Amino acid sequence: MSEKATARAHPIQGLVKYHGMRDEQLRLPYHDSISLCTAPTATTTTVEWQPDASEDVYVIGDEEVGGRAAERIDMVVEHVRELAGVDAAVRLESENSFPSNIGFGSSSSGFAAAALALTEAAGLDLTLPEVSTVARRGSSSAARAVTGAYSRLDAGLNDEDCRSHRLDVGVGDDGFDPEADLRIVAAHVPAYKETEEAHREAAESHMMQARTAHVQDQLVEMTDALREGDFDRIFGTAEHDSLSLTATTMTGPAGWVYWQPETIEVFNAVRELQEDGVPVYFSTDTGASVYVNTPADHAEEVESRIAEIGIDTDIWEVGGPAHLLDESEALF
Repeated sequence: MSEKATARAHPIQGLVKYHGMRDEQLRLPYHDSISLCTAPTATTTTVEWQPDASEDVYVIGDEEVGGRAAERIDMVVEHVRELAGVDAAVRLESENSFPSNIGFGSSSSGFAAAALALTEAAGLDLTLPEVSTVARRGSSSAARAVTGAYSRLDAGLNDEDCRSHRLDVGVGDDGFDPEADLRIVAAHVPAYKETEEAHREAAESHMMQARTAHVQDQLVEMTDALREGDFDRIFGTAEHDSLSLTATTMTGPAGWVYWQPETIEVFNAVRELQEDGVPVYFSTDTGASVYVNTPADHAEEVESRIAEIGIDTDIWEVGGPAHLLDESEALF
């Protein structure tokens, strides 16, 4: 057992998003989901099993974590203890290169990096799909952040079935390569959100049954569009799925409304660009911030238009799978 390891993972942008969990403890989603990872945004996590320590310590962004956040980390740590037969205390430190809790997937990269570092430090020899089942216990989206790039999390009732795998993507007839040529203009709209609560009440929305049925067609369309490298089909489907997801979250008991006025302004700017013939689509997860997807040769034009709204923007690319780092990059 190596006892200490450091890993890095990229957060996800949901393309066909999951919503709701049939098992909250194991975080088993109702249906499959597809996402892409964004880079250079990343979470870096160092863990060390410490036999002489008396308790687990979790630190995120220089602040010790407690409450529900610590409970979610516990779910991952305890599962690794069970798999590896480890009973030592653990120290986990993590830092993000991007804002958290505003809709950019920080929990996905956080639990993906934690799962890979924990299993490595515990001496487990796992494939990335196997690591994804560990990460899933903290966040279902983290499973897809483990396998990276364009990935699909299959729904299931156990770890053999409910795991993530990377999807094959092709190059379009126009030469568009979804992995090399996509650019994501990230439109930052700071507004704290409670994704876990929205998942918890998902089944109580009258729209959930319709979404669960409709999402099957979305999954088929997205998988085929990725295989064909068809930009418009991939990101047109993702834009539509964002609206479908929001209809479901807004009609649950709490009536969650994540979007802010700036979110709508970004949508309108994207629609104006579309009318001008620019290949561009918006996408949101459960948050106010917006992913604006466009081919690389239109990225500067799109970012300039979004920046006119008066919000912060970045240009991101597609990120790969979670990976281990050299000990020289450890956080402690």
